[in-house]
Amino acid sequence: MACSSPSQRFDRVAGELSLSYRDIPGKGFVHRVYFNSAKRRDGVLHVYLGGDGTPWIGGVVVASDPTPRNPLGLRLMALDDRDSLYLGRPCYHGVGRAADCDSALWTSARYSETVADSMAEVLRGVMDAQGYEALSFIGFSGGGALAMILAERFAQTRQVVTLAGNLDTEAWVKLHHYDALSGSLNPREQPTLREDIQQYHLAGGEDGNIPSELIEQAIAEQPRFQFLRFEHFTHGCCWEQIWPDLLSCLAVDCDWQSSYPRDGQGKEEGDLSD
Repeated sequence: MACSSPSQRFDRVAGELSLSYRDIPGKGFVHRVYFNSAKRRDGVLHVYLGGDGTPWIGGVVVASDPTPRNPLGLRLMALDDRDSLYLGRPCYHGVGRAADCDSALWTSARYSETVADSMAEVLRGVMDAQGYEALSFIGFSGGGALAMILAERFAQTRQVVTLAGNLDTEAWVKLHHYDALSGSLNPREQPTLREDIQQYHLAGGEDGNIPSELIEQAIAEQPRFQFLRFEHFTHGCCWEQIWPDLLSCLAVDCDWQSSYPRDGQGKEEGDLSD
């Protein structure tokens, strides 16, 4: 058990949450996709996108398995009563041939056209097979960047939710003095989303990884958004506390910005980033 890989531990958590998975081909890659058994089928699909995981070990050595150590996206999806899936990235979750999996796909090019195109191909296949009429993208951390990049590619997109989202990658790498994400798309530099897409952007007031100020600045030009700062939340904690209320809000496109208290406790021991 102690020697299991990040991808094996991720799958184990999925099983504990009664989530199933399938490996689905995308555009040049195979993706592991986790499904929440349908509790309410109404033509809406919630698409969860996880964080970057661990691209580097100790900031020096490229990880052989970047799969997230913190399965936050799975835990949030397990609370969802709508049809939902968690869409894995290329070469994450132990899926993919070594010959296809250049480490740039989870380091410098983690938000590239190549990554987005393959993920979009998987999602189109699911949409066509199941006949969903509307999409809500839900992205945590780096998954927030991908949510913004993917949303405009689907006419069915109605909502985008980001939690501690990396929405201005250039500002983020400058803040932490990281190497530039060459080959990646920067969500802030993409065209703004359509006006018919409702956006909810959630930030933690004590998030040292992606400070709330970076998120607020990144979305300033978006046409239709709500920004919510939870004062005592950190990067990985404590989004499950507010998730049932957010899901209720999504069901009716509510004005959550003015009505929800944002003074959660946050800072749980053992808080992980992605």
